[in-house]
Amino acid sequence: MKPVVLITGASSGIGTALAKVFAAHQHEHGHELALVARRQDRLETLAGEIAATGRPRPTVIAVDLERRDGASAIAAELSSLGLEPAIVVNNAGFGLRGAAAALSRDEQLAMIDVNVRALTELSLMFVDSVARHRGGILNVASLAAFLPGPGMAVYYASKAYVLSFSEALHRELSERGVRVTALCPGPVPTEFQARAGLSLPAAARMLELSAERVAQIGYDAFMAGKRVVIAGIGNRIAVSLMRLVPHALLLRLVDQTRAAGAEK
Repeated sequence: MKPVVLITGASSGIGTALAKVFAAHQHEHGHELALVARRQDRLETLAGEIAATGRPRPTVIAVDLERRDGASAIAAELSSLGLEPAIVVNNAGFGLRGAAAALSRDEQLAMIDVNVRALTELSLMFVDSVARHRGGILNVASLAAFLPGPGMAVYYASKAYVLSFSEALHRELSERGVRVTALCPGPVPTEFQARAGLSLPAAARMLELSAERVAQIGYDAFMAGKRVVIAGIGNRIAVSLMRLVPHALLLRLVDQTRAAGAEK
């Protein structure tokens, strides 16, 4: 079976940027790419852009990870092509803004399906092949993983899960030579913000990084075998300060920041 780098959510934002970074550094990790997302047309465009740089054209797999059989469909497609993951990049995810009791329960459960269930399944499904190739797993969490999230309760909780799960896997799989890294970006101007209905206040915009910068930070940390990387010095400082603030106060601050963004 030929080893590949499997990247989910590759059709936009950080996922597209990660695909380009892994493609540009193929000489370091040694594997071609397999790109996954719902929108095949965007994946084909991205695959063409990567091929135009002289790199091998990535394999394209159009799958919606809200489907309960999404991970199995990916595995079946890879197997039929004689491919297996050496590196798994779980980037697919989305958020919704609003009070949990007011938002659609079905949409919030779909968020859990993508952000938590699919990520967990893909992380565990390919452990043997990842270990065979001395590869690893890069899971995209968020600065939200360190916070309670009134106004985006399920999203924040899902990213707290990603961080906790990834840190535990980092420890569990280290003896098998598998790297596991949790990438925690702060605000990034991508389609994610539009889908979530987010409008960031000025204070939060000061912490923004480009998707390309976040992807490079994540790649470098993964290759170095780091357990967790918080993208950007401003975000690292913010997390350090959060640890000194009682959760009751953090709840109020997050809620006020969300309300300020909603008014803009």
